[in-house]
This record gives sequence, structure tokens and C-alpha cells, in this order.
Amino acid sequence: MRRQKYFTPTEVSLHNTLKDIWVSYLGKVYDLTPLLEENKGDVLLKPIIECAGKDISHWFDPKTKDILTHVDLMTGCIKYYTPRGRFLHIPPPCPRTDWANDFGKPWWKDNRYEVGLLSAKTRWIRIINTLTAQEQRLEVCSEETLDEILQRYLCYNSHAASYTWKHNGVNLDMSKTLSENGIPEEDEFYCGSPECNLFSPSICLYFNDDLTEL
Repeated sequence: MRRQKYFTPTEVSLHNTLKDIWVSYLGKVYDLTPLLEENKGDVLLKPIIECAGKDISHWFDPKTKDILTHVDLMTGCIKYYTPRGRFLHIPPPCPRTDWANDFGKPWWKDNRYEVGLLSAKTRWIRIINTLTAQEQRLEVCSEETLDEILQRYLCYNSHAASYTWKHNGVNLDMSKTLSENGIPEEDEFYCGSPECNLFSPSICLYFNDDLTEL
């Protein structure tokens, strides 16, 4: 079975329009674009649209995986807690005859919208092509294997699979993560500073057909 794809928070944040809306919650990433298309014009979409590209884990109870609840002071009943306002598939505060509850699963429990997993921690690395001397800095997911990082790098070098990937002169196991390959993380002291690039771990790519390679 193919592994689920990991996404960085930055990648999720880029999907923040009405035609392309992603959110993340409880460690997973969801594409809610079809939900908006199916319910176009519904005012109850507003809180969801306002959080496009963001993590909304704070909406949920991590134990039940459901929307947080609270006790209504007026009625004493347990109700969903929605401080940003009621949203799609949340029942109205009082019984109403015009609310359709035949939608099946609420959107937050519908795995049709799930597209992958949210990285718990991202890392910055430098990939250096020793054949062309080109260097690319990438933000990657700490959970990704080198093979998965290679897929990210293909947009910069479509022949990346034809190279041997090394760190400090040692061949990397492409089926393992950066940490499993013994590649240290960047120095947090320099993270975000102009010198950050200098202290990001580097991976050197050696073209397999390069006759100069020993």
C-alpha cells in the first residue's frame, strides 16, 4: 500500500481561495474545494472560508475527533462550541423545520476530502548538483524518505533519479528519512537569519554517468 503524502504547513497555506481551499486538523490535510462547490452560496461556509489554508485543530476534541462541545447556559444542553459562528453541518441552536440533516456524514468526518498528512516538523536542506554546481534550498517534511524528497526536487531537476545522493561523502539510503540517514538538523540559532542557508545540512548529487566520479 502506498504511503500517504506529507505536506508542510506552508504548502497547505497556499490553498486559500474559493476555488482551491485546504485546511488541516488533527494531523491530517483536507481539500474542501468540493464541499464549497456542492454548497455554493451557503452562508454557513463563511467560518470555513475564513480559515482557508490554516490549521483548525483547535475546533476539535482530540479524543473524540469531533467538534468541541459546551453546556449551553440558557438550556443546559450540550451543544457544539463554534466561537467563529455556526458552520456547515452544525445543527441550529434551537429546533427548526427548515434544517436538512440528511447530508450523511458531517464534512469533518468524511474521509473523501482527505489528501494527506500534516508534517509534525519540517526541515530545511540544501541540495547541491555537483555536475552543474546548482544549489536549491528546500523545506521538507521530517517524516519523508529521501525518495519522497526526490519527488519534491524533480521540479528543479527532472533527472534527479539519475544521481547518487550523498551526505558528507556517504551514500544515502533513499528508503530512509534524513534522521535515519544520520543527517543532523539545521542549527536553530541561525534559523530565520540571513546565515540560515549556510547552516542547513547539504545533500550532494553525483551524476551516475559522470566518468570523473571515483
